[in-house]
Amino acid sequence: MFVLVNLKAYPCDPVAVARAAHDVAEESGVRIAIAPQAADIAAVADTGVETWAQHVSPNGYGSHTGSTLAERAAAAGAEGTLLNHSENRMKLADIDASVEAAERAGLETCVCANNPEQIGAVAALGPDSVAVEPPELIGGDVSVASADPDIVTDAVAAAEAVDDAVDVYCGAGISTGDDLTAADDLGASGVLLASGVAKADDPKAALEDLVAPLR
Repeated sequence: MFVLVNLKAYPCDPVAVARAAHDVAEESGVRIAIAPQAADIAAVADTGVETWAQHVSPNGYGSHTGSTLAERAAAAGAEGTLLNHSENRMKLADIDASVEAAERAGLETCVCANNPEQIGAVAALGPDSVAVEPPELIGGDVSVASADPDIVTDAVAAAEAVDDAVDVYCGAGISTGDDLTAADDLGASGVLLASGVAKADDPKAALEDLVAPLR
């Protein structure tokens, strides 16, 4: 199971969270990555933890003021990128262009979607992975794997029907080891989470609890 922690724009210390994630990954053998704000990618990558961008723009070099260039994210230390998060929705054509931009820069890609139908559509664009995240559960205390398990199994089936090489993750409300186990049982190969770690008083303890079932 892959664990990707999205720090969003939360007022946490990204380097402290990254160090905690690196330590837990080393101790547990679980693959854990951190997605900080673009300005913090280099500092987070310097901790040695696997580092992802929260977004890259659907363009290459040129006159694109305000864009997040995939090549520069990679140069700063990012190894992958999220795309189309529910808090940063993109048009399908732009998702396609961003996937291509990320591939040019050597970044792994995870495209988010709200439901199994959208999962099938974005899986057809050839990302490395997709993540189903019902917006109404994001930031809540109940995980998608518990609240609506069918959406996870249906998302796995939708992606497999298009391209069985695309990994399927789930997110929204993930915070405990039980949530991780439930996601695994439903066929997901990874989870996305944010507030469960970024807002935790002790991010290392939160991560240790999350990955405990995988030890």
